[in-house]
Order: sequence, then structure tokens, then C-alpha cells
Amino acid sequence: MTDTLQDTTESTLLAGVADGLFIGGEWVAAEGGKTLAVADPSTGRTIKEIADASVADGIRALDAAVAAQDAWAATAPRERGELLRRAFDLLQERKEDFALLMTLEMGKPLAEARGEVAYGGEFLRWFSEEAVRITGRYGLNPEGTGRMIVSQRPVGPSFFITPWNFPLAMATRKIAPALAAGCTVVIKPPALTPLTTIAFAQLLEEVGLPKGVVNVIPTSTSSKVSGPIIADPRLRKLSFTGSTEVGRALMQQAAQGILRTSMELGGNAPFVIFDDADLDKAVDGAMIAKFRNIGQACTAANRFLVHESVADEFAKRVADRVKAMKVGRGTEDGVNIGPLIDDKAVASTDDLVQDAVGRGATVLTGGRRIDGDGTFYAPTVLAGVAAGSRLLSEEIFGPVLGITTFADEDEAVRLANDTEYGLISYVFTQDLARGHRMIERLATGMMGLNTGLVSNAAAPFGGVKQSGIGREGGFEGIHEYLDTKYTLIPVN
Repeated sequence: MTDTLQDTTESTLLAGVADGLFIGGEWVAAEGGKTLAVADPSTGRTIKEIADASVADGIRALDAAVAAQDAWAATAPRERGELLRRAFDLLQERKEDFALLMTLEMGKPLAEARGEVAYGGEFLRWFSEEAVRITGRYGLNPEGTGRMIVSQRPVGPSFFITPWNFPLAMATRKIAPALAAGCTVVIKPPALTPLTTIAFAQLLEEVGLPKGVVNVIPTSTSSKVSGPIIADPRLRKLSFTGSTEVGRALMQQAAQGILRTSMELGGNAPFVIFDDADLDKAVDGAMIAKFRNIGQACTAANRFLVHESVADEFAKRVADRVKAMKVGRGTEDGVNIGPLIDDKAVASTDDLVQDAVGRGATVLTGGRRIDGDGTFYAPTVLAGVAAGSRLLSEEIFGPVLGITTFADEDEAVRLANDTEYGLISYVFTQDLARGHRMIERLATGMMGLNTGLVSNAAAPFGGVKQSGIGREGGFEGIHEYLDTKYTLIPVN
């Protein structure tokens, strides 16, 4: 594609994305006409100006969700499910547009953006099928004195705060189960990557979403706008994906109203390679688990714990693979690593690398910012990361693979569990019994056994310890948006 044609395609796509807030089924300007700029991280240039919601706009969005709640809850499950299915089908028709839009505002390579469209779409398809499977139970109580009815009903108006790193999938993963359960929604997309969520709202509008069921309020003042919504007694559910620090603050706010909460928070995933591992599979898994999404994922492998007998060979193989990775704008052919989201992310990544090097780690490749336009950091492999390095305790969120060695299984488990986080772990071993032991011994909500990618719409996604509460996806996902009601009918 020539530069002129590419520019025209991108300009046309961006022009078709609404620039207003979506409240009560209408696209409206923000209070006072305030706007925020969305930039392409590969160039640093603004690609679109959109409405910047105020506190009053946030409450207007909640008003709309509250007004639509009863009618949406009373809508037949089949009708709710068919709307989600129509959204899935239309998303497949427009997958190239959504993929390009994500690449433009977030930076990920186009091939990975296509993967996110496929993944994000599956939440629409999965929960379109779950909408008609909301069930309860009926039966005689043990004493024989009454009939018990256990039923499920929608929680009610829900508020979602989504992260910038997966602009489509994080929206569909929350919106789809809420709509399937009969809940209305206010969603605050990230200021860095709001365009994909806006485009998805346009798609929902096109497939027949009733007014007020989903409301979208991008804002540059997240805490100011979110606070009054969370404090409003009409809100019944809060779901957040982001850092543990912010999640902790939001949970404190939510406690005042005893809100139902789902929190998918920080990660510090161990990637454990035993001496009997298939190293080819381990290297392939490492490349996915570490460098997918430019390392900017809560599920990214953070600590590579490698048995001392295979550490050198693993380091060599993975470094050779990383050296061959192409860095560039995500729209360019063959690019594996796009830009980090902003300058702050680059500085944070480099700080962690320099700290590890200062404690004795060896840079096998990378280890530096790439000069020029955009916020690029060279994909990096570090060997000999020592205990006490910040790289081992802080979430990296960048393309940095740091290797630490262990001597035996007990030490591997101790190192893997030595963190306040517990989102996901990865284990590579050909010993089936050891694999089962790791399932039991590693304190994480998810685990990949001989694979570097586990996310699936049909599986419950979430962590333990300070990686969050609740689950998204799977059979469990819809129950985050349902209240259980028990009724007793006495036997006469």
C-alpha cells in the first residue's frame, strides 16, 4: 500500500468514528464543548479530537442507564442474545476497520489487532448464547414444609472502567455479559485509546441497541468523573480493569454503596521452565507470553524462572529470536513490536532495565529506547537477573524478558509465589505429574501448561491475591451481573 493510499484509508476510517459522547442513544457534545486529543503513539501526532466528558456528563449517562434499566431487564433473553449475535456478525464484517483503528490509537501490530478483534468478538458470541441459559431451581425444602424457588435477576445499572491496552476486548468482555444478563451500562474508555470503544458503540447502535442501554463517556479527568457515578446510590455494579493501586482506591469508593465489584488488576506472572521442558515449545511460548501486545498485558510473563541446567541454552535461543524481531509502526508489513503507549511507559520500562543491569544482569539484546518519532523501546533479553531487582517485583508492561535461575522444584515454586500478585502463571515441563503439582502449588487464578496463551471467552478470566476479584468470561462471567433471589412457598 502506498503512503498516500494508506493515509487516505486511515483518514477515512478516523472520520467515520463519532467525536461525541454517547448518552441516551444520542451522540452529544461534552458540557462546555471540551475535547481531548487522541494520539498515534508511533508518531506522537494527534489523530482525532473527541468530546471530553465532565462530571455532569457522567451523571447524565447514569441517568440514561437508570431510565433504560427496567425495560432492558424485561426484554426477552432471546432478544438480548440475538442483539449480541448481530453485533458479533457485524464486527466480523468490519474486522479490518476495527483492527486498523486499534493499531492507530494503541500501536500494536496489525496482525495482533486482528487477533484482538477475533478474541473480543468471541465474548459477543459466547454471551449471546448464555443470555438464554440464565436459570434457577425449584424444589421441596429438606423439612418438607415449603417449596423453594431460587431465581436470578439483573444486578442493575453497571459502570465500567476499561484499560488502554486492549481497546476492543476489554469493552466486549464487560459489555457482553452485562447486556446478556439484562443490565444497562455506562462505560468510561481510557483517554489514551477511546476510539475503538466509540466505534463499538456505533456498531451496537446500528444493530438495534435500545437507547440508554449502553452509554460511553471518554474523559481526561477519570477520577473526577468516576467518583460521583460510583457514589450514586442508583449504581449497582462496578467493573474495573487496571492497576492494583487504582483498583484498591475504587474498591474503597465502592464500599460506601456496597456495590458488586469485579476487579481485574495487576499481574507479575512467573514463566517456569523445568529441566525436562521441550525448549522449542518453551521459546515459542515465551515469545507469545512476553512480547504479545508489545509486552503491555496483565497476562504478560514477567519473571522467567529457568532451571539452571537449561538457562544458558534457553537464553541463547530466545535472544536469537528477539534480535530478529522487527520494530516499527504497527501498519508496516512484518512488524512484531510497535510503540509503547507513551513516554511515561518508555521511561518506566527503561528504569526497570537499568535497575536490573545495575544489580548484575547481562543485556543479551536491546536494553534501550529507540530514538526518533514515537515511543519505541527495543525488545530486550536480560540474563542473570538478581534477587532484589525491581524487574522481579514490579509489573513491567514493556518488551523486556528477564531470566532468573532455580535449582529444584521447591525453589521454583517459592520464587513463583513470591509476589503479592496472582493472576496467571506459565509452566513448561514434560512430566505430567509435575504439571499437576504445579496446578495445585502455584497461587494464581489461571495457568498455562506448556503454552504461552490461555485467554478464551469460554474460560473464566481472573486472579487471586492482589490481582483482583471476580471472573470475566466463561459460565462464571454472566453471574457477575446477576443477583440470586430465594423465595419460599409454604406447603399447605
